[in-house]
Amino acid sequence: MKTRDLYIISASDAGNLNICLQFSDGTIQVIDIGQYIRHHPHPQYNKYLDPKKFRRFSIENGNVVWGKNWDLMFPIEMLHQGQI
Repeated sequence: MKTRDLYIISASDAGNLNICLQFSDGTIQVIDIGQYIRHHPHPQYNKYLDPKKFRRFSIENGNVVWGKNWDLMFPIEMLHQGQI
C-alpha cells in the first residue's frame, strides 16, 4: 500500500494516555502518546496529559489530531509503525 493511501479509519482511547488506531490496511497499533508528551520539550502539549483533554482527539483527513488547530499530531507513517 502506498503511503498516501494509508489513513486512520478509527481511533479509541486505550487508557493511560494510549490510543488504539486502526489503519486502512487493517493494521492496529496502540501508541503511548503520554510518554511522548512527557518527554517532549514543548510545554504546550502538557495539557494533553489530562485524560479528559487527551480523549478529545479526532480523525481529520485520515490522521488523528488534538486541538482545534491540530495542536498535536504525528506522521501517519510513524503511527503505522507503532512509534512516535
